[in-house]
This record gives sequence, structure tokens and C-alpha cells, in this order.
Amino acid sequence: MVVNAAQTETILFGANGVAETLGKGAVFVSSATMDPDVARRLAKQLEATGRHYLDAPISGRRAARGAGRTHHPGALAVRPPSPKPGRRSMRWRQSSTSSATTPGQGAAFKMINQLLAGVHIAAASEAIAFAAKQGLDIRKVYEVITASAGNSWMFENRMPHVLDGDYAPRSAVEIFVKDLGIIQDMARSAKFPVPVAAAALQMFLMTAASGMGRDDDASVARMYARVTGTHLPGEPK
Repeated sequence: MVVNAAQTETILFGANGVAETLGKGAVFVSSATMDPDVARRLAKQLEATGRHYLDAPISGRRAARGAGRTHHPGALAVRPPSPKPGRRSMRWRQSSTSSATTPGQGAAFKMINQLLAGVHIAAASEAIAFAAKQGLDIRKVYEVITASAGNSWMFENRMPHVLDGDYAPRSAVEIFVKDLGIIQDMARSAKFPVPVAAAALQMFLMTAASGMGRDDDASVARMYARVTGTHLPGEPK
């Protein structure tokens, strides 16, 4: 499990890479987040060597991962090689979590997840900083929102970092600069408008540009606070 397509490609085709060292018929499981077109290209290259490429990006919720449960948007399941001559040696079937059947579709599922995740973090950060600007007790705001219709998993998971002034990176700002950037590229290629995701990308870009790129992605709230002169816990007055 690596971060991006470049690292995946290095593992596959770099010096002593998987494409050279794995036995014929072996399955390479790709769990990085990447552009679906890149996943398709890597799969084609690897399959040309007689190995198989499993497009299985993950969406990890930290608590779920710790309990041994990992979510696989677009994860594929593999049937054993067919013993019958003349049939494909490896058949793909869809899992219950997706309709993905070919490399690239798993990656596309993951990017839809990342679109929502990035937008939700940006919206949650905007809301908590705006609440602080209104002079509200943001711990009370957190209690109310997490019990209300405006809640999201990202609000509930990330905003405690803001409340505690703790921006040690669980998932860094730069991850969403990358992922929302991929979404913009995909959308432009498909001529599909994604204005909300585009706005979220700008929030992450501004946060990274202000020196917080390697900090926790909840740092978007800090960016809002600094731009507006709003005080958040752990920040200098």
C-alpha cells in the first residue's frame, strides 16, 4: 500500500520491480489512489508480462482499520485460475461493494469517494471556523452538529483535531491537493462540471500554500481562521 501512482509504478517497473520478480500468473494488488487512466495503463503493462493486476484502492477509516476492517470502494475479487485450456487464466467478478469489472473502475470508485471526502472536510472546516467567528463555543457546536442533520463522518472524525488544536497528520492536506487535483483532471477530460470539488481543492491549495501541506487535513480550518482573524484552540492570538 503506497500513496500514489508514481510509487506504484516504481514498485512494478523500477529496478527489481514486481514485473520482473513475481512468478508468472501472480496477482499484484494495487491499493493506491490514482487516476483511472493510469490504473488501466499499469494493468495493461503488467498483464503483458503474464502477471495480473487487481485494481483495489482502499478507503481507510482509521478506527475501522485498527479493528481490522478496511473499506474497499471498487475492490475486486479474484477467482482461482481456470484449469481448462483455452479459457482465460484469471477471471474477474464484481464484489458486493462495486460494479467494477476491469482495471480503472476500482480507481474511479475511489475518486468518487475522495471527491466527497475532500468536500466534506472543507465544508466541516469552514463551518467550525465560521462558528468560532460567531463567538460560539465550538465544543458545544460539535456536540450539537454531530447529533443533527448537518453532521458528516468527516465532521465527526476531523473536527476533534480542531477542538484539541492537534494537527499531527493522520491524513495530510497534500493528500487532498493530489486527489482533488486528479478529480479535476478526470472531470475536465470528461467535460463534466465539478464546481464544489473545485472550490474544495482551492481551500486545500491555500492551506498547503500557507505552510500546512504536511499537517492534518483539518488544517483547512486553521487556514480559514488565519485569513479571517478568528481564534481557534492551540493557535496564537
